Amino acid sequence: MKLSKKFVIHNSPQDSLLVPTGKAAFAGLVRGNKTLGAILELLKKDTTEAEIIKALCARFDAPEAVIAADVEKALTELRKIGALDE
Repeated sequence: MKLSKKFVIHNSPQDSLLVPTGKAAFAGLVRGNKTLGAILELLKKDTTEAEIIKALCARFDAPEAVIAADVEKALTELRKIGALDE
């Protein structure tokens, strides 16, 4: 899976934004924390859910089960708005 080209990422020190282009069916803004920002960065290239979880476990000090649940929730929401190419 990979982030759709219909969306662009904007990261700031405070948060991460996912912005749809004019070609996206979704009309809105997705605002998230550093974890979402890390997930979005990993989705710039073709990856799997397992690879995302592994990368976040290496980066953040949290139990794998918590990270896996966060990744699953984020990917579910990204799918709902059409932000993923699978």
